[in-house]
Amino acid sequence: MRIIPLIFTVALVWALNHRWGATPPFGMLFSPQHGFWVHAEPVNSPINEQLTFPQLKGRAEVWFDDRMVAHVFAEQEPDAYFIQGYLHAKNRLWQMELQTHAAGGRLSEILGPKLLDYDRRKRREGMVYGAEQVVKGIEADPVTKMELDNYTAGINAYISELRSRDYPLEYKLLGYSPEPWTNIKTGLLVKYMSADLAATADDIPYTNARNHFSKADFDQLYPDFTDVIAPIIPKGTPYAAPTRRAVPPPDSIVKAEFKYNTEQQDRDKGSNNWAVAGSKTKSGNPILCNDPHLELSLPSLFYEMQIKTPTMNVYGVSLPGAPGIIIGFNDNMGWGFTNGYVDVLDYYKMEFRNGKKEYLFNGQYRPADLRVEEIKIKGQPTFYDTVAYTVWGPVLYDETFTDPRYKGYLAMRWTAHDQSNELRSVHYLNHAKGYEDYLEAMKSWSCPGQNFVYAGKKDGIAMWHNGKHPLRWKDQGKFVTPGSDSTYAWQGFIPQAENPHIHNPAEGFVSSANQQATDSTYPYNLFGYYDLYRGLRIQEQLSQMSAITPEDMMKLQNDNKNRLAEAAVPFLANYVAANTLSSKQQDYWRMMFAWDGVAGPDSKAATLFNLWWSNLEDAIWSDELPLNDSIAYVQPEEKTLLYWLMRDSAMHFIDNIHTPLRETLGEQVTASFRKAADTAAVLDGKSELALGKFRGTDIRHLSRSIPAFSRMHLNTGGGRHIINATKKTTGPSWRMVVELGPETRAWGIFPGGQSGNPGSKYYDNMVDDWLAGKYYALKVLDEKKPGEGIVGKMVFGK
Repeated sequence: MRIIPLIFTVALVWALNHRWGATPPFGMLFSPQHGFWVHAEPVNSPINEQLTFPQLKGRAEVWFDDRMVAHVFAEQEPDAYFIQGYLHAKNRLWQMELQTHAAGGRLSEILGPKLLDYDRRKRREGMVYGAEQVVKGIEADPVTKMELDNYTAGINAYISELRSRDYPLEYKLLGYSPEPWTNIKTGLLVKYMSADLAATADDIPYTNARNHFSKADFDQLYPDFTDVIAPIIPKGTPYAAPTRRAVPPPDSIVKAEFKYNTEQQDRDKGSNNWAVAGSKTKSGNPILCNDPHLELSLPSLFYEMQIKTPTMNVYGVSLPGAPGIIIGFNDNMGWGFTNGYVDVLDYYKMEFRNGKKEYLFNGQYRPADLRVEEIKIKGQPTFYDTVAYTVWGPVLYDETFTDPRYKGYLAMRWTAHDQSNELRSVHYLNHAKGYEDYLEAMKSWSCPGQNFVYAGKKDGIAMWHNGKHPLRWKDQGKFVTPGSDSTYAWQGFIPQAENPHIHNPAEGFVSSANQQATDSTYPYNLFGYYDLYRGLRIQEQLSQMSAITPEDMMKLQNDNKNRLAEAAVPFLANYVAANTLSSKQQDYWRMMFAWDGVAGPDSKAATLFNLWWSNLEDAIWSDELPLNDSIAYVQPEEKTLLYWLMRDSAMHFIDNIHTPLRETLGEQVTASFRKAADTAAVLDGKSELALGKFRGTDIRHLSRSIPAFSRMHLNTGGGRHIINATKKTTGPSWRMVVELGPETRAWGIFPGGQSGNPGSKYYDNMVDDWLAGKYYALKVLDEKKPGEGIVGKMVFGK
């Protein structure tokens, strides 16, 4: 009978080394030589390495401080980029590959056929094409070509050292191997950020809404400006006459209803930045602050480091997959970003014949440029997809999509498809001596459009709303337009020098928080999606402050005041029929009325307001705009709703058109609160009403499928329209405060760690301090004076 245990053993070995559906082969995963245990790092494992590479031109050292921040000291600048690439790969290789696979439409390769439609969409968005264009721009400039070539060489130097047992854990879980890095992959990372931040396009839902409403109603619900806006460039700033003007054709929009065939961008992504002049600070030195609000994930989006060469000494955060420091400061100045949110993507309705071979343009049929995309699928045959490129750009969807929502030939015109060189901007920022170099950096930035904040030791503070912005007539780009007529083309771009900007304003500060860049006197059309309340709160606070300290700025970055609620609650309270509420509902009404508007993690009133406001929005819009998959609409913005309710309490949209009675604002407001109070009572009974319990925050592993590698259900405050814009899965991905005195002082933190290895203590070691609103002093080291807290060292040579 000894054969039975033998058979069982053989079967077990076979089972442990084969994949079962989405489950990894457990034999490999638990192997002591190759599996998870290889990645368990000792808590205080020292770093002491000496490495030689023939690509290097000189000697370099990397010191690691007690948070494992890398401080690179290189004799030759090309070597600094090589070492940055090596360190990025050493710490974040799987993250780098996954993000570029996602951008390039290659997830089916590693995750299987469920991702095929996603990959097809990315190919049809022209992500690879856009990456090719940005790499052309980078490689046309000898400086940025040098930087990127050396960076790529450093990544590949690390990859070439790897044995299969050393692969990052996720490769073993998913059963694939890393591949050589190419410059195109860095181009894909640039497009990944463009798709994340500059692909907002409401052409289709706006077209449907314009066909659904009268012109007067549409203009009321979807305005370009409101008179309560607090623009980035202060009201009253004079603008020179435009050097170019867009000439509109006869009024026309496509008279058709479109199904959902574009993904709706997450509008909870944004950022805050500001700089205060020395005249407003206690020290007399300018202070610069930035906190980009992006998707929170593990491994973290950013990798913190210092790079020092004979021509620069720069500190900040970098994007694994790209060379240079993206947000930070050097010996002379500091800079940061917020998203500009100008609409730089338009859709054109095309007419084809002979399948996708020819399209109508200016009265004639033109041959389409057909690009065959090869999409490899794990465990299945390769899928070939033919994408038609037109004079505008790629055609997103056609008859080959089986989902009935994805019908119609729509071509994309997107600035992310144009040749550009954003790395040149990063180069100038990293090396900047002052404001003139900052201006030079602005000239090369194309997409995604950003608000660039600046503070210099010698030349004050500034803000540029910068990027490649289409030159459009009023309302161009709001609607799907005819693709067969060249009169609907963009008429060039707003001259870069005429992008909105301000230098050393009388207010003593500059700020941006994704709001409208200008008031209505700016002579060009900058249509887009813009927040209001965060920017308004920041401006109000900075205007009132004096003798500002860095600690004041940290407190402001963590501010939880809900500026929308502060405006809405006193107004709506006038319409609540409190005497009609039940005893329990009145308890919650008293809670609401007593609230100070601060959305802290323990605030029950913050959740109650969110429920109330959401119910009111549904009551007003659900009968007018059926928000389902049949027809694509976009709900009017919250600032627009409150603006009109305050000015017209009898606005006809208040009435529910599906009932025989005419509802009043008081009835809708009261009913919405009654419903919110009843929901709150249920949540309260389960101890889930406090904001941190009701919503909380999840920092998920990039795979989205391994909870053990994530930090879930964090007890957070903040939210949308709040300076501390922490939400369920998005929030401040890097908080930075820099005081630019004779000796620069800086503080920062991000919600994660330097390592991408879940087995390392540096994987998520900063999350708890980030959650508590704490900051770390950023150590700008001198290679001649190591200082305290150095825990490791790497030496690089030829």
